[in-house]
Amino acid sequence: MSGPSHHPGEAVLIDYAGGALCEGAALVVATHLAFCPCCRDAVADLDAVGGALLEELEPDPLAPGCLDALMARIDRESIGARPPHPAPTATTDPRLPAPLRGYLRGPLERQRWRFLQPGMRGLDLRAGGTASVRLLRLAGGVRVPRHTHDGLELTVVLEGGFSDAFGAFGPGDMAVGDGTIDHSPRSDPEGCLCLAATIGALRLTGPLGRWFNRVLAF
Repeated sequence: MSGPSHHPGEAVLIDYAGGALCEGAALVVATHLAFCPCCRDAVADLDAVGGALLEELEPDPLAPGCLDALMARIDRESIGARPPHPAPTATTDPRLPAPLRGYLRGPLERQRWRFLQPGMRGLDLRAGGTASVRLLRLAGGVRVPRHTHDGLELTVVLEGGFSDAFGAFGPGDMAVGDGTIDHSPRSDPEGCLCLAATIGALRLTGPLGRWFNRVLAF
């Protein structure tokens, strides 16, 4: 199996392996890795390099009594602690890769999708960090208004696909958008289900979009 054709790029994978991405962005990359053996191998190599570098570092000496103070704090906090609530059951929807299942409760059809534009619905996910994270469901042949990005947008396709000036994206493919990208993606005839994490704002760039941006600025 060859795997996806579009990948996050070396810089994004390095940030992911080093823990530098926020939770939402890391979720999108982890979802891509579930599809992509090539990128999984790359992250494993980066982890190995990082581990080797850590082994070469000289450990900082601990202050006298540090371990005793830590153990005493653990004892204090454990006294009277409530038993943890059982974790909610994650969805077992087979259409969703494993990294994504813990963010939903129940199948996709039972979620509360929000109207975004004709033929396009969104489902916001609770993910920590600075990114806005959502599932996007597009009907067949729906075009997203032309836009660019004031920050960074990471998108991975789960089902179906979309195309723009930069290529065709199918299941597992990942698109990276930033201020250098100006595009208007269009879903494939069978529609598209994807996961997107956006850091910063989208800025509409078509004639109507530029007018709309000015209206929002007042």
